[in-house]
Amino acid sequence: MIEAEVIPICGETGMRDRRYERTGRVGRGTEVEKKRETYARVLDYLPYGHHEDTRPVYQKKPLVHAIGESKFVLMELSPKKDKVPVLYEKVYIGEGERDVIDHVVKKLRYDELSPTAAVELAYVIEEIVKGDEQRFIMVFNNAKPITTRLHTLDLFPGIGKKLMWAILEERKKGFFSGFKDIQERVKGLHHPEKIIAKRIEEEIVDENIKYRIFIS
Repeated sequence: MIEAEVIPICGETGMRDRRYERTGRVGRGTEVEKKRETYARVLDYLPYGHHEDTRPVYQKKPLVHAIGESKFVLMELSPKKDKVPVLYEKVYIGEGERDVIDHVVKKLRYDELSPTAAVELAYVIEEIVKGDEQRFIMVFNNAKPITTRLHTLDLFPGIGKKLMWAILEERKKGFFSGFKDIQERVKGLHHPEKIIAKRIEEEIVDENIKYRIFIS
């Protein structure tokens, strides 16, 4: 059986979530390193923290639900005093001085997102994908077989066998330079950025999904 690694498309990151490291929720120390992020996109701003927090309002602190741009880590952030991040805003969470965010509170699961954050997730992911076209077009350029019967492209929503072979045949002529290029060269392939964003969302929502391309 021929197998090929499904390679996550990701960059260097620098998130430092000390609570996450201390509890060892990832398992191995090297994996903590892989989960670090440098920039995040705001999914929701909670001025009074969690709605289930029964403390008096004056004791509550604002929180931000966000998603990392590099590895799509969902996280809860604590903004600096008098800073009010807006939806979709790109905020720095790496090492050194931060303008908007004070610190990373913790990593989140999808079911821990606020209702607003859960609704905005798909739109924010698509914005991230469209904003880094050269990174994500490489998903199509580098896609390989997983087994003799399953190809990485089979995992993308809306891409069946016919469309998969069309992509592979066209790729033989040369790598795709961008989303517009692949749409023009592969008949029937529309909005590749939406296809990628949908797959990322699926991997975030379903922690037990069998094959992962973006979320390691």
